[in-house]
Amino acid sequence: MDGVPVMAYQPRRGSTPQIHPWVVDIETKTIRAEAVYHWARHAQQGRYAPDVVVAHPGWGESLFLKEVWPQARLGIYCEFFYQPQGADTGFDPEFPAPAEGEACRVRLKNLMNLNNLLHFDVADAGLSPTEWQASTFPAAFRPRITVAHDGIDTQRLAPRADAEWRWGDHLRLNRQSEVVTFVSRQLEPYRGYHRFMRALPEVLRARPQAQVVLVGGDGVGYGAASPAGQTWKLRFFDEIKGQLPPEALRRIHFVGQLAYNDFVALLQVSSVHVYLTYPFVLSWSLLEAMAMGCAIVASDTAPVREAVRHGETGHLVDFFDTGALAQAMMGLLASPEARAPLGRQARAHAVAHYDLQTVCLPAQLAWVQGLMGSAHPDR
Repeated sequence: MDGVPVMAYQPRRGSTPQIHPWVVDIETKTIRAEAVYHWARHAQQGRYAPDVVVAHPGWGESLFLKEVWPQARLGIYCEFFYQPQGADTGFDPEFPAPAEGEACRVRLKNLMNLNNLLHFDVADAGLSPTEWQASTFPAAFRPRITVAHDGIDTQRLAPRADAEWRWGDHLRLNRQSEVVTFVSRQLEPYRGYHRFMRALPEVLRARPQAQVVLVGGDGVGYGAASPAGQTWKLRFFDEIKGQLPPEALRRIHFVGQLAYNDFVALLQVSSVHVYLTYPFVLSWSLLEAMAMGCAIVASDTAPVREAVRHGETGHLVDFFDTGALAQAMMGLLASPEARAPLGRQARAHAVAHYDLQTVCLPAQLAWVQGLMGSAHPDR
């Protein structure tokens, strides 16, 4: 970054082999925190003394910085506070109940993982991207949390009537095409991949021109890996293969993880964009799709309800109701006149609440200035 010096730290060791699985997170984050502590002591000897420290505490690095610079104001990014129950853990009854002791491991995870308990004693303020994510934190710390989203570039991410997207030599889509899009960093249950796949046979039978494009890797981003070494992607594709003829299967396109320009172009030709999630961190891709005027079909889960208003900026369906999901997709595919106002209102909502330059960045800067002001109340 122009004018910003970057200084790196190096952990002095790795995790202990065969350590107790409930505390592996604690040890890993402590190793990183120790490394940053020694880096900070070295910087202090060079007379470096920050007024404000802003950190994501999820990897532990910022835990001991107040031991070096007690006068510095510490602001932390409050992304998500893990819950043994009531949020993502145990949400989906389809999968086996957590192993015995899992609730204990999750509780310990908060000690050193995302926005952890140990930081609350030393942090002066927190920043959370959504109201729901802020609400997952213990009540005692919530008054110190400001809600301001990371921000979406709604100038760049805008509808384009002349948009076109190509995949290889065999697929060319534009705004006149019938396109269903689904985006997730990894194709896995946390983001409703299994529910989406199960809705496709009915949709593809009813809409013979529809092309379905799925963006995402076949690894694991959140939650457990698929059993028996098979990827989630293949497990649920195999589940529906026998329900569709070869012609319909050829209209399902797995494109992996796209370059950003290709991702943008794809959403600009999308007729219906589907976003499903457990009660967990809200994906940027939903807000990006809204900014580009997509007609949204999304799960009626707590983080989504904050961004999507049913019947106004999208359609909400029960996460577990495959039939309702299919009906919502088919209804919008069949009705351009219904899609258009949803897309316009989705974009207007994204611009009004999530635009980087006019809404989110000013709020973030005000938060940092507030930390600075409390560090130097005479300024």
